[in-house]
Amino acid sequence: MLKYETTYLFRLAYMRKLILILFILTLIAFVLFKIKPLKQTANAIITTIKLVDLLNKDGVTIKNRVKVPEGYKRVEYPQGSFQEYLRNYKLKPFGSKIINYDGSEYFWQMGHIGILDIPVPKNGLQQCADALIRVRSEYLWVNNRKDEIGFNFTSGHYCSWKYYAKGYRPKIKGNNVSFHKIAEANHSKANFYKYLDLIYTYSGTLSLYNELPKINNSKSLRIGDMLIIGGSPGHIVMICDEVVNVNGNKLFLLFQGNTPAQSVHLVKNLEDYNISPWYQLEKDTIISVSNYTFYNSKFVRFK
Repeated sequence: MLKYETTYLFRLAYMRKLILILFILTLIAFVLFKIKPLKQTANAIITTIKLVDLLNKDGVTIKNRVKVPEGYKRVEYPQGSFQEYLRNYKLKPFGSKIINYDGSEYFWQMGHIGILDIPVPKNGLQQCADALIRVRSEYLWVNNRKDEIGFNFTSGHYCSWKYYAKGYRPKIKGNNVSFHKIAEANHSKANFYKYLDLIYTYSGTLSLYNELPKINNSKSLRIGDMLIIGGSPGHIVMICDEVVNVNGNKLFLLFQGNTPAQSVHLVKNLEDYNISPWYQLEKDTIISVSNYTFYNSKFVRFK
């Protein structure tokens, strides 16, 4: 009987100790969670003060909104290129807020300097990877390269606009996907956006990371390349402008969508306010972008 009571008391003490440890760990996690927004806000305030010299609040494109830092010049790209398309992307008036897909304001408005003029569908599908898929697809559309529009599902199956427009639709059962002609041919812009909704549903950061070419040398980064972590959830941001100095050192601007689906926005650099909103980008490093941190940075490029 004494042995049983001793064992019981030992187990009770062990459980109390375990509960205490779990409580402490939970408390630490809660404190860290609360500290991060405070740190972001403090950095955002400092960054906003420093941004005055590099911002043109009257600028209506990415290129016109952000000035070139002293000692740098913009890298030139051919007219009609994806690079020029991005840096000349239209922005909403300065001070516009990030709006969620349901019409509400995003809870934190201190990490951006511009809102791209991209509608946010009310269906909530156009999240971080989806927003960049849309930008790339619309570029191909307006440049009469529609047959190049296509993306892999997370399952690895390729789904092109070309065949969707002809009436082919996927039949999806788990990871098994087959395509069947069940609709009339429709090459309209409205149908194109229905196709994109399909891509948003079955593609994401993981499929883009697995599908797209990797960039192993950060010195070769250019406008249109993407900083990515593929996962569920993952995150992705896109380079939208690029400057270089006489030593060949480059700085970049970034924009992102987010989850929940919301306004696509041009971000500040909250870690280095001396060059914000410009970023220095290196592979396999820690890069903080607004409200997200890439702890082991990887880059991909659209084909």
